[in-house]
Amino acid sequence: MPVITSRDHPLIKQLIRLEESSQYRKKTGLTLLDGIHLIQIYCSVLGAPENLIVSQAYIDDAENEHFLTILFGHTPPKLTVVSNLLFREISPVKTPSGILALIALPGLKKDVSNGKEMFSVLLETIQDPGNLGSILRSAAAASVKDVYLSKQCADAWSPKTLRAAMGAHFFLHIHEDSDLQKVAQQFSGTVVATSIQANRNLFEISLVGPTAFVFGNEGAGLSKEMIQAADENIVIPMPGKTESLNAAAAAAICFFEKVRQDRAYAAATAIGTK
Repeated sequence: MPVITSRDHPLIKQLIRLEESSQYRKKTGLTLLDGIHLIQIYCSVLGAPENLIVSQAYIDDAENEHFLTILFGHTPPKLTVVSNLLFREISPVKTPSGILALIALPGLKKDVSNGKEMFSVLLETIQDPGNLGSILRSAAAASVKDVYLSKQCADAWSPKTLRAAMGAHFFLHIHEDSDLQKVAQQFSGTVVATSIQANRNLFEISLVGPTAFVFGNEGAGLSKEMIQAADENIVIPMPGKTESLNAAAAAAICFFEKVRQDRAYAAATAIGTK
């Protein structure tokens, strides 16, 4: 199998641009997955990627070659081999895994099983890709369906965000460049904003039924306009001495308080019907 060794190869140039430029990712509708874990999850949900890019050392390992055969069966994607040195140059991580996948950004699909959104998240100006990815990971784990990002948010499909989310992207409907105030106004349930100025705390309100959480910028928090657009403004009680929580940690706490309340309500309802 031919091995690409030149940085001037058109595919290598494309991969470097996809890693570095959010505009190029949006223009082409493509992005990169780094590592076999993300690629496995993508394949389990959406099928084979457009192209697999592997280092020569990776494909020379018989165990790796055998694993790819098991993963893709008799219909493998296009496989491109690059030299070990060149792979280190194009990899988005300092310690390359040896395998990348070139994928098309998934299109948004409506959930035909449910006529209205039950559990959504609105993110305003979340700028750190690691935070954004962690929020998406917790959201998927809590069975959130729709995530709306304001125009000032980090790129949801950057390699760093994808790595932090650990495959969560492929279980969510991610809406970028959203008008969050409009989304909040149209949401058919309770919109809950987190704000350090709030008078009520997370554990004092009901989260049963359709709920949308709103989280703001890591430093500045939510805008006044988004706080006003919410039905509830809450704070997470912190008996310790720290002033605030990391945005991803705060989101996880809120998501799983809703999970807890929904389960408690379902259990109580089941007992009541017996």
